[in-house]
Amino acid sequence: MEVRYAVTPAHEGQELRRFIKGKREFSSALWKRVKWNGKVLINGEAVHNARTILHEGDEVILSWSEENEVVPSDIPLSIVYEDADVLVVNKGPGMIIHPTSREAHDTLVNGVAGYFSRKHEDAGIHPVYRLDRNTTGLVVVAKSAMGQYELSKSHDCIYREYLALAAGPVVPAEGTIEEPIGRKPGSIVEWMVRPDGKWASTEYRVLAANDRASLLRIHLKSGRTHQIRVHFSYLGHPLLGDDLYGGPMDLMKRQALHAFSVSFHHPKSGRALHFEAPLPSDMAEVTHNLFEGFHL
Repeated sequence: MEVRYAVTPAHEGQELRRFIKGKREFSSALWKRVKWNGKVLINGEAVHNARTILHEGDEVILSWSEENEVVPSDIPLSIVYEDADVLVVNKGPGMIIHPTSREAHDTLVNGVAGYFSRKHEDAGIHPVYRLDRNTTGLVVVAKSAMGQYELSKSHDCIYREYLALAAGPVVPAEGTIEEPIGRKPGSIVEWMVRPDGKWASTEYRVLAANDRASLLRIHLKSGRTHQIRVHFSYLGHPLLGDDLYGGPMDLMKRQALHAFSVSFHHPKSGRALHFEAPLPSDMAEVTHNLFEGFHL
């Protein structure tokens, strides 16, 4: 990966490190990677001192490798969109995003590494956010650390919407759940609403409902772990199939949660992008059976 900057009159006499820190697309982590594992050229000459003084007209070139140590796996992927900088994948159930150990080769990241390997593309693999193992739907993967930073520097860089099936009729038909979330004492996997937790806000709208369940369209205003699952369990409407948070298991065998829509501006061109993924077959079948005649 390589980026080039021209030093303008406004930056005459500025130190290299301050010049780079002023580039909003360049995170401190990426700057460290360049310093330790990449190259910095000023007017074609390699420099190793971050305090080097820059002058108007200088050309600064930063280069680094996006190589990673992820083991490539031959895992089928449902690719919704791809260009030189971004990959959008529709993740199925039963798959985690990142390897949790060196022996794990069945994650989304492993699958993407295998996909890149098969087409001989030397690209980075930087998922911009995570989905739980059994949550399906769209995942945005940046092909460079710079792209990941640009897409994740604030929560509202990416607008995501989910579809969920929750137990019982959710009332009111639309609203915002604003309750803080923290770890459940004594558990390493479970979270809960607690006064000393972190701020969390979930907007929702009921699309269809009956005595058994509600179909919800959801937007997260924050990104806490298990946020949707925790908030609706707290309301007394856990997601169907969510055994961790008390959801009924007769209709779904996994939590009925699908990341169906994502919108963002391209990290390089700034072009507005929007993608949708239809409900997976298990959620689609249950939705049809519960709300016959309903169409999204």
